Order: sequence, then C-alpha cells, then structure tokens
Amino acid sequence: MNNYKYTALTASGDKVNGMLEAIDQLEATAKIRQQYNVVLSVKEIKGKSIEFSEFLGADIGGKKLDPKAFTLMCSQFATILAAGIPISRAVKLIRDKTTNKALKNMLTKVFEDVEAGRALSAAFNEHGGSFLPATFCETLRAGEEAGDLAGSFDSIYRHFDKQTKMGAKVRSAMSYPMFVLFIAVVVVMVMMVKVVPTFTAIFEEIGGELPLPTRMLIGISNFFSKYILVIVLVIAVLIVAFILIKRNPKGARKLSEIQLKLPILGNIAELNAASLFANTMATMIGSGLPMTKAVNITSRVMTNEVYKEEIAGMVGKIEEGRTVVDSMRDTHVMPDILTDMVGVGEETGEMKHTMDVIAKYYDNELEQAVAKAIAMLEPALLIFIAAIAGFVVIAIYMAMFTMYQGM
Repeated sequence: MNNYKYTALTASGDKVNGMLEAIDQLEATAKIRQQYNVVLSVKEIKGKSIEFSEFLGADIGGKKLDPKAFTLMCSQFATILAAGIPISRAVKLIRDKTTNKALKNMLTKVFEDVEAGRALSAAFNEHGGSFLPATFCETLRAGEEAGDLAGSFDSIYRHFDKQTKMGAKVRSAMSYPMFVLFIAVVVVMVMMVKVVPTFTAIFEEIGGELPLPTRMLIGISNFFSKYILVIVLVIAVLIVAFILIKRNPKGARKLSEIQLKLPILGNIAELNAASLFANTMATMIGSGLPMTKAVNITSRVMTNEVYKEEIAGMVGKIEEGRTVVDSMRDTHVMPDILTDMVGVGEETGEMKHTMDVIAKYYDNELEQAVAKAIAMLEPALLIFIAAIAGFVVIAIYMAMFTMYQGM
C-alpha cells in the first residue's frame, strides 16, 4: 500500500486536503471520488522526507511531551466529543486552540488522516507514537471499538491529571531542599577559592604556627584553588557516565536495583511503582482492554527497570492460564498489600474498583513518604551547612587569637 495526498472539491465547492492509502493512483482517485465530486490533484508520498514548511515548524532538540498541555488536550477532546461534535471537527478545533508546537504539528497531521477516513487511534499512533504515552493510543483504540471515544478521553484525562498533579507535588516538595543544597555547595566553593585565600595571605605575612583547624582549612582551600577545573571535569564525566549507563539496558537495571535498596529512597521508589501500576491498570481495565494487554501496556509505562521487566514477564504467565495474583507473587517485587488486593479483585470480579481503591491508597502513601523524606532532609541540610560555616569561622578566629597572643 502507498500513501497519497489529494486535493478535492466538496459538493458546496469547498476545497479540502487529505491523505489515504491505496495500491496505486487509480485506486486512490476512485476512493476520493466516492466522497467528493471533483478531484483536483492526487500525489504519492514517497519515503518520509520532511517538507521545508514542516522543518521550519519543527521543535529544535526533538519532540518532548508537555504533561500539562497533553492533559488539557485530553480534557478538551472529552468535552467536545461528548457534545456530539464530529471527530475531524474536534481535532481541528483543538489544534487551532493549542499553543504547544509539538501537539499542534501532530494534530495537523492527525486532522489530515481523519479527514481522509482513517481511525483516530491509528492517526495518533503514527504521528505521535514516538512521544505520546503508551497507554494513550491503546485506550483510544478500545474506545473506538466500544463506540465511546469521549469516555476514553475522559478516562485518559483523569489518569494523567492525577499523575501530573502527583509529580508537581513531589517536585514542589523537593525544590526547596535542592535549592538550599545547591546554594550551599556554590557558597562553599566560592569561599574556598576566593575568600579563604585572602585570609591565608594575611596569615602567611604575619607568620607563626597556625592552629590545626586553620591549617586544615588552608589545605582544603589550596586543593580547591589548584584543582577546581579538575573537580568540575570529574563531575561532568560522572554525569555523562551516569547517563550512558542509564541508557544501557543492563546498566539501567543495575541502577534500578541499587535505587530499591537505598534507605528512604528505596521505599519511595517501591511506593511510586505500586501507585503507577494500580493507576495504569485501573485505566486500562476500565477501557475494556483484555488483561494480558493491560499488563503489557502497564509494564511499558513503569519508570523503574526492575518493575518494568518483572511486570512484562507476567504477560506470558497470564497467557498460560495463571491468575494475575499468582503471576504477581512470582515477581517477588510487588508489595504484599497490592498483591493481596489484586487477588481480592480477581475473586470478586471487581478488578477495576479494586485497582481504583488501591491506587488511592498508594497515592496517599507515596505523598506521605515524600513529605517524611523532605522533613528529614531539611534539618540534615541545615546541620551540614552549619557544620561547614562553623568550621570556617572557628578556623579563622583561632588563627586570629593565636596572632593576637603572639603580639
């Protein structure tokens, strides 16, 4: 099958553009004439070359999904489609309203496909599959099969709105401690490179035996002054090495295993995985997807590689006829409460409701765990900063007292 772009005239004389699939140009023309009175042009699309106009409108640095813009788009689709507006008209309305360049470019292509008679989920999958969430297109496809696209968009909106708000809470809670830590590191480096050497020059001019803390401070300052570029280079190399290791499947798995073993952070990672699993499964099951497909999609959205691989391994076991709860127990990574609740959902036949309940539970647990970690981190940072400042002040004052005594 080849792709063709066409321009045609409607019965009212309006010019329309679209795209369709056909074996050859004759078949493409025949398909177009079934919908429109006059065919102005039919052109085959060869390869995947980008037109100059598309190049100018492309985002530099690649496409990246804006969670807020994406959530708003889903909400708009749910509202407009529920009002009975046709799909192609809804896509055009939302495309014209959105200010996000990546979404606007994608919706422009989706609109052309839908106008040509293509399914909405297939259009989204082709033009946005590289940066849209894995759950999005599958939920839309299920909604199309059930004849409830508006309900699918509403389900997606509620799911991602919850995830976006949870992520915003975590980032907001972490922003202050991280800012304080960053400022502390910068201040210490400036003091060691610029401030302390000034006092060192004064002490050397006066002469005499300096106290141990002062000699330690001078040694640290000299080290920073001499090797500051080396330190920055080592930090940069470590960051690059971390990124490369994370991109490697085996390295990413190892980092995820280390993360789960860390105190406090390991518990947060486990709660986050459980929350993401429950929320995604609730959305997938609510959309009417079969259990194997729901589990497979859920595995793809997990952020921790250990959970991603273990949940993906559940699919084969479920296809063999095993229950979801037994497959979860075999992973040895799922929390007991989550596993037991899934078992209850299977026994009662209320898996969707059970997943919703357990998702709320883990959302609250995650929020409390993050708040507790922040409450522990803030005083630790203050003690760290106070210890460094106190050491510098004591070292300088002891040197000054020693000089006064020698006068």
